[in-house]
Amino acid sequence: MDIIPAIDLIDGKCVRLSQGDYTRRTVYNEDPLEVARQFEDCGISRLHLVDLDGAKASHIVNHKVLERLATKTSLVIDFGGGLKTDEDLKIAFASGAAMVTGGSIAVKSPDVFKRWLSTYGPDRIILGADVKDGRIAVTGWTESTELDLEPFLDAYIKEGISKVICTDISKDGMLQGAAVELYKTVLQLHPSLYLVASGGVGSMQDLEQLAEAGLPAAIVGKAIYEGRIPLKELARFLA
Repeated sequence: MDIIPAIDLIDGKCVRLSQGDYTRRTVYNEDPLEVARQFEDCGISRLHLVDLDGAKASHIVNHKVLERLATKTSLVIDFGGGLKTDEDLKIAFASGAAMVTGGSIAVKSPDVFKRWLSTYGPDRIILGADVKDGRIAVTGWTESTELDLEPFLDAYIKEGISKVICTDISKDGMLQGAAVELYKTVLQLHPSLYLVASGGVGSMQDLEQLAEAGLPAAIVGKAIYEGRIPLKELARFLA
């Protein structure tokens, strides 16, 4: 299972929210590059970089931070948050993103998202499926929709999507375990999907449960910053 640490950005700083609530945020480090280099030093090769300012503003904001991390580390970065236009996408790729994640855009402007998928291919375009009470949420999780998860996924898999980051918002930042049963259900329906679990990982045991459930990858954020998953243990897990 791939381990993908997350760096969430507000005002260029490394932060974490609880359950997607912008008023419940903690700043863990003012220098995201320092954090990224710590990940790199323990053998991690991937990074999930989220522009929370961009998600709220509906356009890319923290692309300079992306560029800095991409040029000063060897991490393969997937970038999301606020990507709404072709220009946003071009800026993200020009700034060093290997992949981009589109969530709100896939809901609100499906024709644009499908065009991105057709132009750049499923290796570079990831579908973000953020779930709140079984329904898709958008705009930095501040807005719920009437879209159920499974039909949403099914429609985009038919369009060629092969990578999905699925976040259970109720678990995000709570450190009380991931939505293992949800992910099992998705994988049973789509066994070839590169499904990335996101939200709730609070211990090495949580990661082991996801691996046992057959998850191809998992995003870890707050558990690292809170010291619940030491980087040395992550390195051993990866080895």
